[in-house]
Amino acid sequence: MAERAPAWVVPVMRAGYGARAATYLIVGVLAFLAAWQGGQAEGTTDAIEQLRGYAWGLAAMWAIALGLIAYAAWRFIDAWMDLEDYGSNAKGIFARGGLIVTGAVHAALGVSVAASAIGIGGGGGGEGGGAQSLTQKVMALPYGPLLVGLIGVGTLGAGGYYIYKGYAEKYKEDIRETPTTRRLDPVMKAGFVAEGIVVGIIGALIVFAALTTDPSEAGGVGQALQEIRSVAFGRILLGAIGLGLVGFAVENLVEAIYRIIPRRAGDDVMSMAHRAKLKAEGKLHEATA
Repeated sequence: MAERAPAWVVPVMRAGYGARAATYLIVGVLAFLAAWQGGQAEGTTDAIEQLRGYAWGLAAMWAIALGLIAYAAWRFIDAWMDLEDYGSNAKGIFARGGLIVTGAVHAALGVSVAASAIGIGGGGGGEGGGAQSLTQKVMALPYGPLLVGLIGVGTLGAGGYYIYKGYAEKYKEDIRETPTTRRLDPVMKAGFVAEGIVVGIIGALIVFAALTTDPSEAGGVGQALQEIRSVAFGRILLGAIGLGLVGFAVENLVEAIYRIIPRRAGDDVMSMAHRAKLKAEGKLHEATA
């Protein structure tokens, strides 16, 4: 039996998901307002930069930056200590490698927000510019366009996985069963689908940049939202995606409060997925009696 995870991993996890929730809430609300009012949708860093205009904005930016770094730390620790029991076979190694990648992405985002909070970098270059700059650097490497293409395909795959995770309700495996989580379930499901669409579009932009060997075609969340807006009925779609990203923020907040760490919680905590299985088998009343 695997050793029980230390207690300190729990607050790190909660801070990380809480900051991620705040980030997507800001991006989602601004995307919806852009659709409603006809403005421009903002990427992640630029959206957070807008907090600077409020009296409490700088403190909020620091809280989000530190929280995103905590989320990155949580992903690294999760991969290292295998807190979710992925195992050490090929499938487990692949899953833990994905945790490291997402950790690195959020660490970079946290550092970017911190830099913006102290007045270096941030909104001026735009998030799309950061993605384009990174793509340009990778393009310059041997087999650069191929590497960029593989990154794009991987990002497309991540977007598809988010959609699948929402549609198939795989997220329920990690969330504690409570009346609150049951009520918020439709919101969480829609949030995963919306996040998958945005990430998938980012992946498509990176693949297109690889095919055309033009780094300027790559972009981040802001560019993806602009692409959604550019199609027929784009403002309606952008508004729907904005609300979906708010739903994803709610999902992250639920994870901050109710997420189960298997190697910390033990086997006696009922997840949403376990409850759904018992209900389907007609054993729910027996298990909760």
